[in-house]
Amino acid sequence: MNQNPLTENKMGVMPVGKLLFNMALPMILSMLVQALYNVVDSVYVSRVSENAVTALSLAFPIQNIQIGLAVGIGVGVNSLLSKSLGEKNPEMTNRSAGNGVFLSLVCIAAVMLFGLFGVEPYYQMQHTSAETAAAGIAYSRICCVFTLGVFFEILFERLLQATGRTFHTMITQGVGAVANIVLDPVFIFGVEALRIPAMGAAGAAVATVIGQWLAAALALVFNLKFNPDVKLSVKYLKPVSAAVRPILTVGVPSAIMNGIGSVTNFTMNQILLSFQTLGETAAGVFGIYFKLQSFFFMPLFGINNAAISIVAYNFGARKPKRITGVLKVACAAALGLMTAGFLAFQLIPEVLLGLFNPSDAFLEIGCAALRTISWHFPIAAFCIVLNSSFQALGNGIYATIVALFRQLIALLPAAYLLSLSGDVNNVWWAFCIAEGVSAMTCLFFYTRIYRQKVKPLFDN
Repeated sequence: MNQNPLTENKMGVMPVGKLLFNMALPMILSMLVQALYNVVDSVYVSRVSENAVTALSLAFPIQNIQIGLAVGIGVGVNSLLSKSLGEKNPEMTNRSAGNGVFLSLVCIAAVMLFGLFGVEPYYQMQHTSAETAAAGIAYSRICCVFTLGVFFEILFERLLQATGRTFHTMITQGVGAVANIVLDPVFIFGVEALRIPAMGAAGAAVATVIGQWLAAALALVFNLKFNPDVKLSVKYLKPVSAAVRPILTVGVPSAIMNGIGSVTNFTMNQILLSFQTLGETAAGVFGIYFKLQSFFFMPLFGINNAAISIVAYNFGARKPKRITGVLKVACAAALGLMTAGFLAFQLIPEVLLGLFNPSDAFLEIGCAALRTISWHFPIAAFCIVLNSSFQALGNGIYATIVALFRQLIALLPAAYLLSLSGDVNNVWWAFCIAEGVSAMTCLFFYTRIYRQKVKPLFDN
């Protein structure tokens, strides 16, 4: 017998369009604020020097691995927790949250060790100036040693998202982002009256970690006070196979996808740095592209995160029409968002790049990069939404394979071959080639998972 709709979680009864909008909008708004502070970091740092901008670009793979590990655990917890809620299994719901905290602590220890001993060798292996390397080492070491904030912020926000309380995540992310934006100029340029020295790129890292810790603390408070669906307790920290295994089954592929992104970013930087006269400028442009595209991709990930929770819940509740319905709505919303991104990059790249105090060479390379790369945005909209169904339905390995085809198998070889032309602007076309390969792979896997897991639900 079905549970009374009035007492069931909204993810099982609210119209899918309204539900996706209600759950995604707070995440979209908070992620737009996140994107804003990512850009503000580089805007302020660009006033220090172009070398400092390049240093932050080279730091991106390290930050991406941190976030990838945290998101991997969060996605795994989100999927298991939402499924457990749909199955009315409170014990596994609580166990998934507690084991998520345990796994986060393990990863935090590993990242801190890298911050202490691995950051300097990372920069020494790259062909950069001494000024760029010094700024990058200082920035990355601070972010790694104080990584607890980003891990707990993401995990506790995922607990709120999985239970439909996305408004609270908008507040936590907003507070963290605003704190970062306000503190950036304080620590980057210093405040003599407060005896705060100018720290340059390192100051941007200090502002970042303070914002992350504030957001993590607030997210924990919100879970304790306003999330009765999840009980956080020390007794649930003990790892159990029934929770750890499904968390890792979904989370590891997600972490690997982010890890692949870091490898890709690192290798792309090496390809760009190989252009002797324009190498550091091109690497800086590449980093700024990632900052600017986040204004469109991060809201898309907000739609994606909401879709994961809804699909996972309704898979557990065996409601296939709601699964396909939310994916259709999510694809339509994603296409609209990424089309807006495409138009912005095509029509006003000079305005966007002008925020970063660019040299003439930086502006010339940057405009070509934004206009070329953005051709893949509409295709990426569909691929990212379909990837959410792989994660929500427990087949995160499919999403990993798609990421492999997009980045390691397609993007890097294409970028390297195009770099042999001797024209750095040709390298940007590799993104479009890779997205085309990704789209074909993604459609193949979606057809497969639909036949295996969704279609049988219509027959029952």
